[in-house]
Amino acid sequence: MRTMSVHLHQAFDRECRLAQERRQEGQLVAAFAHLERAHILSQRHPWPHFKTHWLMWLIAFRGRRWPDLLGQPPRMLAALIFSRLWVPIGNTGGANVSAFRPMPVPADLAQLLRE
Repeated sequence: MRTMSVHLHQAFDRECRLAQERRQEGQLVAAFAHLERAHILSQRHPWPHFKTHWLMWLIAFRGRRWPDLLGQPPRMLAALIFSRLWVPIGNTGGANVSAFRPMPVPADLAQLLRE
C-alpha cells in the first residue's frame, strides 16, 4: 500500500488547515479553493481523498451549495473505491467539473506529486 510522502502529507495538511481557517472566517469560496488543492494532492490516497470530499460537503452545507451537497457523496464513495485504481489527474473535485475530467496541475503541486 502506497503512503503519502512526508512532503505531500505536509502540503495536504496545510491546505486542509487553511481551508478550515477560511471556513471559520466565513470565507467559503477561499476555503473551497484550498480543498481543491488538497484534492489534487490526495487523489491517489483513499482516506485523505475521502476527507477532502467530506470537507467539501461541509462547506457546501454551510453555504447551501446544492450542486456540491448532492455531488460530493458519490465522490466520497468513489474516493474510497477508485483512488488506487484510476483518478483523473489534476481534477479539483468539485461538483462543478466532471469527476472523470483530467485538469492541469498547478506547478507547485506538480512538484510535490513527483516526489
